[in-house]
Amino acid sequence: MSITEIDGKRFAEMIFHGANHLSANAKYVDSLNVFPVPDGDTGTNMNLSITSGAKEVRNNVGPHIGKVGQALSKGLLMGARGNSGVILSQLFRGFSKHIEPKVTLDAEGFAAALQAGVETAYKAVMKPVEGTILTVAKDAAKKAVEVAKTTNDITTLMEEVLKEAKASLNRTPDLLPVLKEVGVVDSGGQGLVFVYEGFLAQLQGVALETMETKNVSLDHLVQQEHHKSVQSFLHTEDIVFGYCTEFMVRLQDEKLKNNPFSEEKFRQDLDKFGDSLLVIADDEVVKVHIHSEQPGNVLTYGQKYGELVNLKIENMRQQHTTILETDKTVSPIPSVATKEPSEYGFVTVSMGSGIGELFRSIGAQVVIEGGQTMNPSTEDIVKAVEQVNAKKVFVLPNNKNIILAAEQARDVMDQEVIVIPSKTVPQGLAALLAFNPSADTAQNEKTMVAAMSNIKTGQITYAVRDTNIEGLSIKKDDFMGIKDGDIVVAEKEMLAAAKSLLTQMLDEDSEILTILKGEDATEAQVNDLTAFVEEQYPDVEVEIHDGNQPLYHFIFSVE
Repeated sequence: MSITEIDGKRFAEMIFHGANHLSANAKYVDSLNVFPVPDGDTGTNMNLSITSGAKEVRNNVGPHIGKVGQALSKGLLMGARGNSGVILSQLFRGFSKHIEPKVTLDAEGFAAALQAGVETAYKAVMKPVEGTILTVAKDAAKKAVEVAKTTNDITTLMEEVLKEAKASLNRTPDLLPVLKEVGVVDSGGQGLVFVYEGFLAQLQGVALETMETKNVSLDHLVQQEHHKSVQSFLHTEDIVFGYCTEFMVRLQDEKLKNNPFSEEKFRQDLDKFGDSLLVIADDEVVKVHIHSEQPGNVLTYGQKYGELVNLKIENMRQQHTTILETDKTVSPIPSVATKEPSEYGFVTVSMGSGIGELFRSIGAQVVIEGGQTMNPSTEDIVKAVEQVNAKKVFVLPNNKNIILAAEQARDVMDQEVIVIPSKTVPQGLAALLAFNPSADTAQNEKTMVAAMSNIKTGQITYAVRDTNIEGLSIKKDDFMGIKDGDIVVAEKEMLAAAKSLLTQMLDEDSEILTILKGEDATEAQVNDLTAFVEEQYPDVEVEIHDGNQPLYHFIFSVE
């Protein structure tokens, strides 16, 4: 059956199918990560990101496709995790912005929206790399625009879009040599293909095999999305605004005569009632999320412009008490809510209780438990920044796959947030140690970034599959030495890999070696490494900390 137009309800179903299909194949997408390390998480990040978008859509299903698009964009924005998740959110942000005024969408409009998404995503990435999800999205959108000139059937259009997306995916190894060397296609591009397969399945009215065999429901996806609570960053008594208040204002002409609506003024006025404010408006409806101590006053203000619908008020203090009983991943920070805000504050990301304590000991107020295997979302970072009682907050991602989410969090906040693009824990520690409270923000940013360049980072982990990278043959379960992001060592024995890596990291200019011991490393192994360094590099000072990080037996920092 030919489909020449889709409305909001059908588009919502397409999103649910895409989210389900990606979830069913997330582990496969994870397996395509170029490095054979045990923390490849592109599929996980994309799955959790689109889950957040699908959850928001489920709460806002309606016939108006533009409004469904707004919900998708908002959910993806706040749930975006890792580079792949952020790029996915930007693709559909541009898509949704383009369809915002539309009630329904025809083939030409659908193609134009795909193209608008590509343009938004490319602008969001500082240095776009071809052979990635960006290329797959670009090629698919270009094909959509071409096909829309010859057909008005959206199903036919989506068939061609998917066909071109798959062809583009198969071409990614020709654009990124490392993909060809390892023998895989781009993982992010593959994730996007699964989303598009879900879209087409809905339009065709067929069930994808993976959806049936996995029996993945949207409720299950939403449960996954809530894997960790940022509320555990603080004490219950620190919650100043205790009621999470969500509602919509259906704008009414008779009220607007006396109170003309301005989204900017509306947002500024509501900001006085609390924090965590989100306002999304169009010509008919205003969606509000705010944490307030007096929700009644917020609702009264909203009524000045129209009718209140879809009200939800939750007691966050009660919720928080329950959360703390089950969520032990992040230690609460000392109570600061009643104090005057400090000039500067720090949010950092780390994996491992010992590393978290290290960051706290040198000034970090909030440590987000994340990094390897679980990148925090944009919303996680936003909420963490909100917990820091400071006028200006520095964010240290400590993982290259978290930098984009941190920058996206910065861009959606009114508060001044400075992202220091640390790619490793040692870089983050060096940057934080370089902070000078007497210097201004710009000088500190410059100094902290410069401090990272003086650090060499090494990591010891194991391979999850056979592969060959830059001439290095790696077998499953080999121990690998990673130097500043490049795999340079592969050995059967862990200590042999560690010593070989240290040999490549240490030289006559090295002064200090810091060893962060992982949860799988033993004291005997630490002592063996220490003795090796003292014998081979007697002038190098060795510092040892119990990092307790998973997956990585050792993290080395050389300065």
